Amino acid sequence: MAAEQSTSLAGQVAIVTGSGRGIGRAIALAYANAGAQVVVTARSQDQIDSVCGEIGAAGGTAIAVRADVTNRADVVALIAQTLEAFGRLDIVVANAGATSPELSVSPIDDFAYVVDVNLTSVQHLALTCEPHLRERGGKFIVMGSGAGRRPFKGGASYSVSKAAVSMLVRCLAVEWRESAIAVNEIVPGPVHTEMAAKILDVPNIDAAIRMDWHKTPDDVTPLALFLAQQPNNGPSGQVFSLLGRDL
Repeated sequence: MAAEQSTSLAGQVAIVTGSGRGIGRAIALAYANAGAQVVVTARSQDQIDSVCGEIGAAGGTAIAVRADVTNRADVVALIAQTLEAFGRLDIVVANAGATSPELSVSPIDDFAYVVDVNLTSVQHLALTCEPHLRERGGKFIVMGSGAGRRPFKGGASYSVSKAAVSMLVRCLAVEWRESAIAVNEIVPGPVHTEMAAKILDVPNIDAAIRMDWHKTPDDVTPLALFLAQQPNNGPSGQVFSLLGRDL
C-alpha cells in the first residue's frame, strides 16, 4: 500500500473479487489506502487473510470473505456479509477471472468453465448487488481484456468470454443509468500475474503483445481509483484501456 494515504473514498464500501492476488489485490490495497472499507474476496482463505492483514497493518479497514464467484450461494453470502459488516455497498469490482480450468476436463467443459467465470458469474454478481448499489448510486467496474477484441491462438474461451462481458457492461450501463450506477470496463493490457503467465510467458507470444506496455498490478490501480472516484452519474458504458496500442 502507498505510504501516503488519501480520503477520496472515505465512507464508501468496496467489494473486489479475485483480490487474493494480482490485480485484485493491488486494487483492494489502493481502495483501502484511499479510505474505503474493503471486502477482500477470493477462493483462497489464506490469500485473502494475508491481504486483509496488509490493509490492517497500514491503518485501513477490510474483511476477508471466502467466495467462489461461480457459486451463486457464495455470491449471495458475500453480499450479505458485506452489508452485515458495513451496512452499505458503493463499489464492486468484478475482477475474478480465468484463462483455463486448473484441471482440464474436456474441450467443451473447459470452454464452459471459462465462460462461467468470466461472464456468467459477472452477471450474477451484478444482479445480486444491484438492489444495494441502487440505494445511493454506485460503481460496478469489470476487468476486461484486449483479448476480447483480438483473438490469440488457443484462447477462444477467454477471448469470447471477454468480448461478451464487454457487451454486458454496455447493457448494464443502459439498464442502471436511472439508478445512478455507473458501469465501466477496464482493459489493462499485459499485466504480469500468475494467471496471465499462461498467455504472456510463452516463446511464440504475439508480436503486438510482446511490444505492448507490460505492467505490474500496481500500474492498474490509478485507473481503478479514477473510476471509483467519478460521480455516480458520470461516465458509464465505457471502456478504459491501458493498452500501449489500439484496441
